[in-house]
Amino acid sequence: MMRCVFAAFLALSALPAIAGLATSKHNLSVSGPGTVKSSSEAQICIFCHAPHNASPIAPLWNRSNPGATYTPYTSSTSVARPGQPTGASLYCLSCHDGTVALGDVLSRSTRIGMAGGISSLPAGKSNLGTDLSGDHPISFAYNAGLASMHNGELANPATLTGKVKLDASGQLQCTSCHDPHDDTNGKFLVVPNQASALCQICHTPNYWGASNHKLSGKTWNGAGTNPWPHTGATTVAGNACENCHRPHTAGGKQRLLNNAAEEDNCYSCHNGNVAAKNIQSEFTGKSSIHPVAASTGIHDPAEPALITSRHVECVDCHNPHAANASSGLLPGSLAGVLGINTSGTGVKPATAEYQICFRCHADSPNQPGQRTIRQIAQINTRLEFATSNPSFHPVSGPGMNANVPSLIAPWTTASTMTCGDCHNNNTGPGAGGNGPNGPHGSVYPTLLERQYLKADRTPESAANYALCYKCHNRTNILGDRSFKEHSKHIIDERTPCNACHDPHGISSTQGNAINNSKLINFDTTISRPSSSGQLKYVSNGTNRGSCYLTCHGKNHNPLSY
Repeated sequence: MMRCVFAAFLALSALPAIAGLATSKHNLSVSGPGTVKSSSEAQICIFCHAPHNASPIAPLWNRSNPGATYTPYTSSTSVARPGQPTGASLYCLSCHDGTVALGDVLSRSTRIGMAGGISSLPAGKSNLGTDLSGDHPISFAYNAGLASMHNGELANPATLTGKVKLDASGQLQCTSCHDPHDDTNGKFLVVPNQASALCQICHTPNYWGASNHKLSGKTWNGAGTNPWPHTGATTVAGNACENCHRPHTAGGKQRLLNNAAEEDNCYSCHNGNVAAKNIQSEFTGKSSIHPVAASTGIHDPAEPALITSRHVECVDCHNPHAANASSGLLPGSLAGVLGINTSGTGVKPATAEYQICFRCHADSPNQPGQRTIRQIAQINTRLEFATSNPSFHPVSGPGMNANVPSLIAPWTTASTMTCGDCHNNNTGPGAGGNGPNGPHGSVYPTLLERQYLKADRTPESAANYALCYKCHNRTNILGDRSFKEHSKHIIDERTPCNACHDPHGISSTQGNAINNSKLINFDTTISRPSSSGQLKYVSNGTNRGSCYLTCHGKNHNPLSY
């Protein structure tokens, strides 16, 4: 009698839930719509619950504890340290880890026959296995203290007053996101996840509100591989977090990235099939590149500003939560990124492009050696561009020389420039092309935007010194406006610009060896000491000076102009 009353009560109180469950894949009875179901059992609820002979664990649980040892999610950027699954998550795993037969229930002495089981499904499609390191963390205490340690990027649990809930002990469980009785929203989610609305109930990434990845209406053009195979959304904004992340069986386990190779998470859209520009081809089709494919798993968002383990990944320069289409001194594509300032201190966010470059190209160890053997050797770009130097290209601040008649408008001696004015895509907008902007790849060495030949005896031409002539008027240079021997040296002697000028800057005066305004730092494979053992340039006033050196067999001891 009691059993009948209970059944009647259950039927009356849970009609909507039962109706929804009956048409979902969690209906494992013979009437279920999925391929994983019983071959004969007509009862629906019995696979999880039973009014009698159940485990003494709410809610009338009808399954055994899986008894498996799980590998939980771990990440260097997560304060939470999940252990073994507990509570409702353990109930879910009693089916979804593939270790316990679906028909093995406590209320039956014999196993319910099944036409198909979880273990028959490929890994990642309901069959999570016991390795949960690529799945959203579960069974950890989500409290205000935890949220406060994530720099505002986790919601305070006090705000979780809707359908996303913690369990009675304050832990986040599978049931925080999934309602096993209701598949109205797909994937048994407690709320719809269009534009990652479910994710953003707990996750509040800094800068996200203005990010292209939140706002862009770009769609896939149908070419190549579908960038969003695990969602039904058709735009970047519609996929939002899932452009890069997936909550279960992620390829890049730490931070739940779609792919293990960091750059592949970017390439899925930035290959010309979603984003307008094909960034991927820059890395695969150019001789000089930032080698993002050379390392995997080395980059860590928790790493310090100074790169100590040499590597480069897209996210070293671009923050996918912050990247936007704004322009200015620091373009939106570089927003929200770590940097190092002129004093060598880490800053976040960087406020100038050079600060991002300094992370790898300044004080970091294992720098590549000198490409040009200079009289004064320096490979630390932060020191080369220091505004306390006697001479430098105006990257960290306006330059020292008030007399540069060769500058092409709008450049003036009060201007500043960026690293990207010289180091950039050879087919990008700075080079007059329509390729993507930025130092991803170039056909010219050291990722230069235009040709800059350094070999001695190079014939002068607009093409051979195109990088210099981008800002410095060729007619002015060859007309000897600033140095009356320019034409003789460049055309007649075929001496390259690089023989005398160091394009970054001079980090030491070393007595009288370096002119205070003209980036003079001799290439010692071309220019050698004079007969008196001196190698220097002495400024004698505006457009006047003296050289002490031996070049092309001619002794300057000194030669003055």
